[in-house]
Amino acid sequence: MTTRTATAPNATLAAPSKKRLPQEVSILLVLFGIAAFFEVLGWFLVGQSFLGNMSRLQIIILQVSVIGIIAVGVTQVIITGGIDLSSGSVVAMSAMVAATFAQDANWPKIIHPALVDLPWFIPLTVGLAVGAAAGFVNGWLITKTKIPPFIATLGMMVSARGIARWYTDGSPVSGFTESFAMLGNGMGRWAPVVIFLVVAAVFHIVMRYTRFGKFTYAIGANPQAARVSGINIESHLIKVYMIAGLLAGLAAMVAIARIKTAQAGMGMMYELDAIAAAVIGGVSLSGGRGRITGTVIGALILGVMLSGFTFLRVDAYYQDIIKGAIIIVAVVVDMHRQNKRSKKT
Repeated sequence: MTTRTATAPNATLAAPSKKRLPQEVSILLVLFGIAAFFEVLGWFLVGQSFLGNMSRLQIIILQVSVIGIIAVGVTQVIITGGIDLSSGSVVAMSAMVAATFAQDANWPKIIHPALVDLPWFIPLTVGLAVGAAAGFVNGWLITKTKIPPFIATLGMMVSARGIARWYTDGSPVSGFTESFAMLGNGMGRWAPVVIFLVVAAVFHIVMRYTRFGKFTYAIGANPQAARVSGINIESHLIKVYMIAGLLAGLAAMVAIARIKTAQAGMGMMYELDAIAAAVIGGVSLSGGRGRITGTVIGALILGVMLSGFTFLRVDAYYQDIIKGAIIIVAVVVDMHRQNKRSKKT
């Protein structure tokens, strides 16, 4: 006598799940494709190699470093479901305040004759503190007054730019000490790149392997569930915005140390470039999704594109139009992914 195992009438064999490649791989392929595109067009239209010029590649990486440092902080803000429009103005404000502490032997004598050539870490600390303070104000306004992040950071964008102009009456500041200038010109001029990679590596680990990162993703994915699970959302959001401000201050220090001058007009549109790098890198504007590694690749894509358009002598106005179109496409792709996920659930 044989026995049969009973099976439910609607039971079906589970199909083996297909392993998907990490999203960063597809973004990296886009980067290689864009670089190859400009290389081919370079030979046909300009008669030169786009990738073969080492000085051009160095400029791309150096430019990406400043935006990339800002983008690492902005990425964390976006993952919480927020936005930070103040990054560029915070760069200018931090730069102007810290630059007066980085001048050699001139300004300190006004305060005290014995103060000459302050060590490099003092202006660096001042710049980081100014950036972190701006981030604290952003986070406090958002959590305590319930102002939407868009409005709170928009107000900071205007105010910080005004403070940057007021602090030195709109005059540029230059004449930095050699020790401070090493932040932007040390290691054979690769110091900004090293700082960017260290920042990206540290926050990649933080976001992926620590409670801070898990809380950040949880708040962006479902704020109510995060609150019920015991996460202090207000305190955490203030920390996230402070980190974004601090990294904007760090980017300011790297930038002014590299060009050896600070101006109130610097940092214009940096916030949009940072947001674009994050969105192109796969960070969801609806919150809860995205990785620092994707943002790094997104920043590289932006850098290669802008350098490629300049290489092909494309007018700056068209470059802005194309950049805006790319951001819109990235957002549309993100919304399409969100719709597909919601249909599956």
